Amino acid sequence: MNRDAVLYHLREAKKELDRTIIEIEKNQAYETGNFLPAMSNLYHHLNTAWNGKDTPAKDYPASSRHKFHEWRKFPPNDDLLLF
Repeated sequence: MNRDAVLYHLREAKKELDRTIIEIEKNQAYETGNFLPAMSNLYHHLNTAWNGKDTPAKDYPASSRHKFHEWRKFPPNDDLLLF
């Protein structure tokens, strides 16, 4: 597993989640128009952490440019659902 890439994307996802929670808590006018880009960014980082996890560190920078759209997609349910 490419720990550095996974940690980077998990940290970015956490920042987005924390920011979104704070924004929803303090802003009564927070609506779907705000929520959609926040969740899109969150899922991008979670999905990229999972889908790019096995790319070796030496190949990651070049691969990430080519695999951007592939890695940000939801993983198949079979990959994540263990129960």
